[in-house]
Amino acid sequence: MLGQLLTPDWLATTTLAQLPLEQLLDHGIRALVLDVDRTLLPRRHSAMPPAAEQWLRHALQQLPIHLLSNNPSRLRIGSVADSLGLPYTTAAGKPRRSALRRVLNELGLPPSQIALVGDRIFTDVLAGNRLGLYTVLVKPIDADGLPCRHDRLQNLELRMARWLGTGTL
Repeated sequence: MLGQLLTPDWLATTTLAQLPLEQLLDHGIRALVLDVDRTLLPRRHSAMPPAAEQWLRHALQQLPIHLLSNNPSRLRIGSVADSLGLPYTTAAGKPRRSALRRVLNELGLPPSQIALVGDRIFTDVLAGNRLGLYTVLVKPIDADGLPCRHDRLQNLELRMARWLGTGTL
């Protein structure tokens, strides 16, 4: 059971900036909930890489998007959201479900038509799977929009998830 909750529906080999949006649309996804830190914003940066911003602007033409972050900084998360006119939630407390439930109510779609995209198994994937969303685990992003070369945290989470019974990671 725990292994299923820790297994993303899509284990991407890229960052969000290279994620093929068409695959999400072909899967019936009609809205996105995006993590911010290390999914849209590189570690210790306050600006999105141009490739991530371009991907986000393209996605916004086709889908509603909500930013959902555990980061409590309304300034950091709000600056990204405000630059694109996006709704956002800070201090979400993922993997707890309460903040994500509020977002789902706002989107007004069945959970199976909403994708949660993030870089963390034990927060993003777990929260999304607990509510029946389509979960996508992406590589953490660097300042150029490429995968971080040395991401110890995601590698540790992948090893732990395998140990806990996720056969496909």
